[in-house]
Amino acid sequence: MNKPHLTRASIYFGISLILIAVFILSRPIYITREQLEESILVASGKWVLQIVLAIVLLKRRRLSFIHALGRICLLSSIFFLPFIVSSWLEINNDPLFFIASMAIAGFITIYRYYLEIKRLNLSMGWWYFWVFSNALSVALQVTVVFRLA
Repeated sequence: MNKPHLTRASIYFGISLILIAVFILSRPIYITREQLEESILVASGKWVLQIVLAIVLLKRRRLSFIHALGRICLLSSIFFLPFIVSSWLEINNDPLFFIASMAIAGFITIYRYYLEIKRLNLSMGWWYFWVFSNALSVALQVTVVFRLA
C-alpha cells in the first residue's frame, strides 16, 4: 500500500468520526457534555487501539490493514445516516431506532472485519480481539458513560 491509500484511510476515519459525533448528538439521551465526550472517546478508542496494534505488531501488511480498518469504520458509520436524517427531520427519534442503528452498524463492522482478516491472511486473534473490543466498548458505554450498572 502506498501513501495515497494511507491518505484515503485517514479521510475514511475522519468522515466516520464526524458521522459518529453527529449520530451521538442526534440522540438527546446524553445529559451532559461529559457524557458526549466519553461516548465519542469510547466509540473511537477501539479504532485507535487497532491502528496502534497494527503499527506495532504487523510488518508488511500494516498499511493494508489500516486502510481496511478505515473502510470498515466508514461503512459502519454510514449505517447511522438513517437515524441522523430521521432525527433531524423529526420523523423518528425513538431510542429503539437509535439502538437498532448501533446494533446493525456493530454487526456489519464485525462481519466486515472478519472478511478483511481473512483477505489479508491475518491470525483470527485479530478478529477475536475486535469482538472483545466491541463488547468492552458496549460495557463502557453502559457503565462509564450512562452509569447504568
